[in-house]
Amino acid sequence: MKINQIYVNLPVKNIQETKAFWTNLGFSVNEQISDERAVCIIMNDKISIMFLTEEFFETFSERPVPKGDTTQVLVAIGLDSREEVDQVVNAAVANGATQHEEPQDHGWMYQNSFWDINGHGWNVIFADPSQIPS
Repeated sequence: MKINQIYVNLPVKNIQETKAFWTNLGFSVNEQISDERAVCIIMNDKISIMFLTEEFFETFSERPVPKGDTTQVLVAIGLDSREEVDQVVNAAVANGATQHEEPQDHGWMYQNSFWDINGHGWNVIFADPSQIPS
C-alpha cells in the first residue's frame, strides 16, 4: 500500500485570519474545498492542511477540541534550504506567530519552529541525509 495524499485536519477559531496567515507565508488555497467553515492550505501536490472551525472540527470526532494551553501534535515540514526554513519562520512571526524555540543546527539537519496564530506547533526543517554521521 502506498499513500497518495495527506490531509492534516486542525481546529481553528477564525477561518479568515487563518487563511490570511498562511497565504501571507506564500502558501496557496484549494478554493474548491474551502468555505466559511474550512480552508484547505496546499503545502505541495501531495500534502494539504485542512483548517476547520472548532465547531466543524468537532463534527468529525466525539472528543473535545484541545484547550489552547495543550499540544496534541507538532507538524514538521521539510524545505529545500536553511534559508527557506528561516524565511518561512520569520514570515510566520511577522504575521502573528510566536517563535517556538531557537533554531537548531545538527549538521545534517537544520530546524526552526513557530506556534501559529491558532497555537499549532510547526517544526520547519532542512535535512541532508547524506550528511548523517555514521
